Amino acid sequence: MDQTLRDNKFLSYTRPMLAAPGGDFRAHQDWLYEIKWDGYRAVAEVNDGEVKLYSRNGLSFAKKFEIVYNELLSFPGKMILDGEIVLLDENHQPSFQKLQAYRENQHLPLKFYVFDLLMFNDLDITSLPLIERKKALKRALPESDIVLYCDHIEEQATKFFEKTREMGLEGIIGKQKNSAYYTDTRSDKWLKFKHEKTDEAVIVGYTSPRESRKYFGSLILAQYDAANQLRYVGHAGSGYNDKELKAFYELLHPHTKDETDLVGQFEPNAEPHWVTPLYVCTVKYTERTADGRFRHPTFVGMREDLSPQDLQNSRPKTVAKPTQKPLGQLPEKVRLTSLEKRYFPEQNITKGQVIEYYQSIAEYLLPHLKNRPQSLRRFPNGINAPSFYNKDVDHAPDWIEQCALYSESGDRTIDYLLCNNKESLAYINNLSCIDINPWKSRIETIDQPDFLSIDLDPSKKNTFDDVVECAQATLEILQEIGAPAYCKTSGSRGIHIYVPLGAKYSYEQAKLFAELICSFVQQKLPDLTTMERSLSKRSAHKIYLDYLQNARGQTLASVYSVRPRPHASVSTPLLPKELKKGLRPTDFNLFTMPDRLKEKGDLFKGVLTDKVDMMACLQKLS
Repeated sequence: MDQTLRDNKFLSYTRPMLAAPGGDFRAHQDWLYEIKWDGYRAVAEVNDGEVKLYSRNGLSFAKKFEIVYNELLSFPGKMILDGEIVLLDENHQPSFQKLQAYRENQHLPLKFYVFDLLMFNDLDITSLPLIERKKALKRALPESDIVLYCDHIEEQATKFFEKTREMGLEGIIGKQKNSAYYTDTRSDKWLKFKHEKTDEAVIVGYTSPRESRKYFGSLILAQYDAANQLRYVGHAGSGYNDKELKAFYELLHPHTKDETDLVGQFEPNAEPHWVTPLYVCTVKYTERTADGRFRHPTFVGMREDLSPQDLQNSRPKTVAKPTQKPLGQLPEKVRLTSLEKRYFPEQNITKGQVIEYYQSIAEYLLPHLKNRPQSLRRFPNGINAPSFYNKDVDHAPDWIEQCALYSESGDRTIDYLLCNNKESLAYINNLSCIDINPWKSRIETIDQPDFLSIDLDPSKKNTFDDVVECAQATLEILQEIGAPAYCKTSGSRGIHIYVPLGAKYSYEQAKLFAELICSFVQQKLPDLTTMERSLSKRSAHKIYLDYLQNARGQTLASVYSVRPRPHASVSTPLLPKELKKGLRPTDFNLFTMPDRLKEKGDLFKGVLTDKVDMMACLQKLS
């Protein structure tokens, strides 16, 4: 059950489920199809005479669309509705531009088309199939001329799509009949099919006007790349009337600044004036160029209901809602506490869901943890609160395996916890450990690591495409010298390269070999990489080649570890064909990883079985 719906009380706001782009239309079996309304997405919370009506990112619509708000006040009971607020023009067609200027168009009919029901009389129904939620919605909605049930068709979808084209509508939405409702998620269980190509973009500047044009020439537009950095996608110089030109100039001009937020190349067609990226607009265009830019973009309207942050990480995620079944199968000796505590507030992911994820993938993870001392990193109040390391485990139950190791730096013996079974894994997670940080060596060969790591750590202005390029170069060098190598996302902004050692070499030998590889990578990519550890001395555009993690006791996040980052991304092994530009590490998360493992198996198991011949590799390097 989703945390936002769990409390059975009047809520602050619920972020809705979003549809993924569907591309060229084709009908799917076991799907239903609705009109894609050209308006503002809205969620309504009704609670016996109290109402909250707001946009997809929580902005109140109560005053802006008071007629809808007042109509909802008359609704009995308690329910959470999801739908679209639409203004119908003189031809009874949805008009987004007139909706934007609603104050001047209040004589036109305003409608709230409702297509989903998330809660009804204290019962969270998001896990029910969509078709059942729609049946419940149709029964629950009182009769109204303003708040209307959004109907659907289940057959002849192609004819329906063409009919909406003839009617001048924006398109249709296809939805799996049995899909659950995933809040704050863009899911491929829902697909949007548009007749015209439109998209949202962030306004990062405007150009000086030319000839008879006043105020500005065009808006400079950007979208977020895989590393959530703004890249230029074009400039829209048409679609405005004189009144809008003045209004948008007055809106943007107070936020002008000297430097741009763009990364990479940009080609405005006149003198640019950069602005703080605060506003989002919709544009229509004919097609995308090979580098992702809009061809012939035309301004459609400002999106008051969206912020630039809403466009970050907006690609679809294939998600599966967790169940509590794995938790119920744990032995009674594992006492779990505070399962409802929210570890990832923005995604409403709880401690219980983190524990459940680890239990569901334990068969793949545990071989990588067996007999390795664990450096526990604890997040007692979630990812947005302080964390701390806890290497020396006090008061652990007797059934938890431990090992005592002497620490020269601390001049004392530390009792490390070992994680060799599902019970121990649950115990670690219950200690508020979101990520798992094992040693590179096992207790049987504590001074000989099983693998070395190279951590490709991006600086502030690097993109993830930069990191991918660096990883490709590192793997090419290792392949040339005959060293087996494995690659995984860090789960954050970097990539980890592992070389299996088979416990044949010391930590010092592993570090020297990693340093040598890094020096060759730096020679290959001198403008992109650095071995300078100090942030103050390092260029903001260079990736740090970190080989120093190959010391006794130094750890990296384990493969399949959830990371304490937004979206609960997971450190994920990659196939060679997946390591390419456009890769997005947030697509691998605690929801998607179980299915990926079932499909692909453990892509990292060779790290535990392969062995490098370091001397042969050194001869090839020389």
